[in-house]
Amino acid sequence: MQYLKEHKQFIYFNLLTSGRLNEYLASVDEQAEDMFSRLVKEYADSQEVTEQLKAENQILWVQEMNNIRACVREIVNSEM
Repeated sequence: MQYLKEHKQFIYFNLLTSGRLNEYLASVDEQAEDMFSRLVKEYADSQEVTEQLKAENQILWVQEMNNIRACVREIVNSEM
């Protein structure tokens, strides 16, 4: 919502006055969550961060997953 207020004021006011702002924000949030989940899974698969690694070396698995999540968060934020 803050992004719309600052950068897309016309769209923000249009959605606000038509009563569709919350619906729009919920839709964008759902799309972002889906994209985040999908990309985390794809990145983990491509970097071989598996359940086996989690069982063998939990600290390394947590480090790798945190790195993947941080990268994916940047991607999702820039795309959405």
